[in-house]
Amino acid sequence: MTQTPKSSTAPPPGHDPVHSTPTMPSVPPQPHRPAAPDPAPTEPRRTAFAEGFDQLRAAATTEPGRLRIIGALLALLVIAFGAIAAWQMTERASAADDVLNRSQPLTSDAADIYRSLADANTAAASGYLAGLQEKPAMREGYETDIRTAAAKLVTAAANSEPGSTSAHTIAELSRLLPEYNGLVETARANNRQGYPVGGAYLRAANEMMQQKMLPAAQKLHETENQRLRDDYADAKSFPWAAAGLGIAALACLAWAQRRNYQRTNRVLNHGLVTATAAATVVLLWLAVGHTVARVGLNDSYDHGVRSLNVLHEARIASLTARSDENLALVRRGADTRTLDDDTVVDAYEWGYDREIEALGKALTRAAGLADDSAGRKPVQDANGFMKIWKDRHGIARDDNDSGNYQAARDRVIGTAKEPTSVCFDNVDQALATALKHEQTEFRQAAGDGRDSLTGLPTGAAVLAVLGAAGAVLGIGRRLSEYR
Repeated sequence: MTQTPKSSTAPPPGHDPVHSTPTMPSVPPQPHRPAAPDPAPTEPRRTAFAEGFDQLRAAATTEPGRLRIIGALLALLVIAFGAIAAWQMTERASAADDVLNRSQPLTSDAADIYRSLADANTAAASGYLAGLQEKPAMREGYETDIRTAAAKLVTAAANSEPGSTSAHTIAELSRLLPEYNGLVETARANNRQGYPVGGAYLRAANEMMQQKMLPAAQKLHETENQRLRDDYADAKSFPWAAAGLGIAALACLAWAQRRNYQRTNRVLNHGLVTATAAATVVLLWLAVGHTVARVGLNDSYDHGVRSLNVLHEARIASLTARSDENLALVRRGADTRTLDDDTVVDAYEWGYDREIEALGKALTRAAGLADDSAGRKPVQDANGFMKIWKDRHGIARDDNDSGNYQAARDRVIGTAKEPTSVCFDNVDQALATALKHEQTEFRQAAGDGRDSLTGLPTGAAVLAVLGAAGAVLGIGRRLSEYR
């Protein structure tokens, strides 16, 4: 049985007491709570470098900290000095060794290639001119020159850089050499059978030699000479970076010792004195060793390389003059040259006069460069033989101009009483003697210059380590007083 609740208040009209939603009691007002403050921003994490710098700055405010910094800087400076000195002197010692054992020998090989080719061309013309009277020694001389040129080309190719100018020049000479030899052999075979066409083959061989092979050999010699000059420049350049670091190291060591004296009233710190002595030895060794090396290298260039170059020029002029002398008789005036004054002359006689003049000038220069009697005497002998050669050639030329071809030929190839061939042989032998002497002078002077650098790179590195250790120990001795 359902009872209606008693109430003094009547329900509102339309209110269904069964289906109506009960009313929730109202929530009493709550006191106001302030909002939570935002979290404080965190500082960005500092780098290790920044923290280390702060520590270093803090340490610098104390005497032990300052001493540690000074010791580290001194050790670093001495080590840097030794490392730079060892590196720079290693480069200079290597360049000096290249001058002695690589660049100059290759330059001499290039000159020998030129000389062998020119001599082979001269021997070919002499053999053709002699015809059936060609002596075995003359033939053997030609073959020896060809073999020498081929061997020197192989050596030069092995020592040249692939793709370089020298490599291309050597390849060109290696290609032309067998072609030239083939032309000479064809000329010789035709000449022995009495065919005049042999002269045309000999002329073709001579033109190949004069216009292609000898210019290429000259280019090779100039290229190797430039490399020799570059090696000289590298070997003689003063090590300014090492010297500057050495002076800076000594200045800092002197400052550290003065500072130590002002704070402790102690005159010497054994460690710092050891470091100063080591740095001083390295700097003096560097200066004296490089100066002695430079003097030796300069001497080897002035009285070695320059003399060798002039003597090579003289020998080449002699060989070319001899070749022109022979070809003047082989061609019998078939080749002419028009001078500036429109005078027409025999091309090979004109070439002979020009080369003899060049020979005389080269001998004068060589005599001036020779620094002792052993070097001057063969040059003077060559000059005397050259003058006799000119006189005898003048007689042979007069015979040829007067139509006495046989007498001129005999005076040139050696069947007459006073042939020009003997004069040429004497000049060539005297020049060979002078070249041998100057080569010995070069090797001795360059070897002395290179040897003065021996041990300097290693010594600089060892003394630098010793100096750095002395600096650290010296500062450490002062630090021990604060413990």
